[in-house]
Amino acid sequence: MRPTAPVLLSLVVAAATLTACGGGSGSDPDTVKVAYNRSTDNKTRYKDEYLAAMKKQFEKEHPGKKVELVPIQAPDNDYATKAQQMMRSPRTAPDLVYEDTFRINADIKAGYLRPLDKELAAWPDWEQFADSAKAAAKAEDGKTYGIPVGTDTRGLWFNKKIFAEAGLPEDWKPKDWNEILTAARTIKKKVPGVTPLNVYTGKAPGEAAVMQGFEMLLYGTGKDPLYDPAARKWVTGGKGFEDALGFIDTVYREKLGPDVSDALDANVPTSVGTEWFPEGKLAIGLDGSWLGQNWINKGPREWPSWSKDLGQAPMPTQHGQAPGAVSMSGGWAWSIPRKAGNPELAFEFVKTLQTKENAVRWDVADAQIAVREDVAADPKYLNSMPGIKFFTSLVDRTHYRPALPVYPQVSTAIGEAMEAVTTDDASPAGAAKEYDGQLGDLVGGAVVNR
Repeated sequence: MRPTAPVLLSLVVAAATLTACGGGSGSDPDTVKVAYNRSTDNKTRYKDEYLAAMKKQFEKEHPGKKVELVPIQAPDNDYATKAQQMMRSPRTAPDLVYEDTFRINADIKAGYLRPLDKELAAWPDWEQFADSAKAAAKAEDGKTYGIPVGTDTRGLWFNKKIFAEAGLPEDWKPKDWNEILTAARTIKKKVPGVTPLNVYTGKAPGEAAVMQGFEMLLYGTGKDPLYDPAARKWVTGGKGFEDALGFIDTVYREKLGPDVSDALDANVPTSVGTEWFPEGKLAIGLDGSWLGQNWINKGPREWPSWSKDLGQAPMPTQHGQAPGAVSMSGGWAWSIPRKAGNPELAFEFVKTLQTKENAVRWDVADAQIAVREDVAADPKYLNSMPGIKFFTSLVDRTHYRPALPVYPQVSTAIGEAMEAVTTDDASPAGAAKEYDGQLGDLVGGAVVNR
């Protein structure tokens, strides 16, 4: 991906920040360096505020120890690239890094992360974590390389005011893909000037497009997954793959979605949360459980009436077949780089981050679905945000990305296929065929043909 000018500027600023730190993570045995992603909208600072509070608490509880926060302001793909660059050398490696769990196996294979099983075995709080959350940070070698902080689910958000103007029901709950497209077509006809439907697409938005767009569709077809665990092989682009691309093709060919130039912008998720939904410019969005964080807790766009103006509905399966709805889940974790200078101090900081009280505070601030049993039962969490119970209910219908080292490269190939149909450079069948060629090259021909 070629970063836009603002993204390049963000990376330059991040690099300057790292240079200013002086030395590597091992330069001061009493300081733990913590690298994390900062939002690109220049307004969302709840993560900065939370980590600043954790830094203060840790330094008070550990006299003589210091926490150095290293924010990297960039879209997810660029953040991952920068973090990987840092972890390659003991001179620049942080002691603790915020990792998207789907990248953990790739970073393990590259030699960037260290296993944490010894530390976790001696940490009583680890028993509070759900097995599914533990699995998200476990590698093919059976070892655990990260401490998950929360998960998420995905569904449909819709603007009730726009629906009312279009004559659509306030309790909308589409039974299949066709009912979603029918609603979007109705809105286009009756409420001009509004974007009827946003489905993330293309290369630049990264996993926002691949996971929240394509995979939400693919796993709703009930046909072929991306990876066949029994055969231990990746699956080529069969009927389900083409149908998922076909839905995206319909959205953009019929101009039911945003302008293509906006859809392919790396920062389109920020636009959705801070402009399109709160300004009444978007009717339906296929998006995540965390969207409300934009409008609460002094988020980037105060919107007091959002819980009344917006509704949520499960994303239906393609034809309404069982189980009727589909979701995707992911999450982030704290990992310790293999070349960290102060790994023991880093784990001590993790223990501060993951006291029950601090874990509740983080899940509320970041609109995360809890991964700790004690947090999931806490009243502060349960009452933290309208819709939290709805999105938690989707966990039993959710799917996870293949947590394999090559997945990030496969994801890039899917993003290219999505972009090809979005820009009308290829048909769904043509884009799927091109994906098959790339997939074979990526995995050495070890594929299941569909």
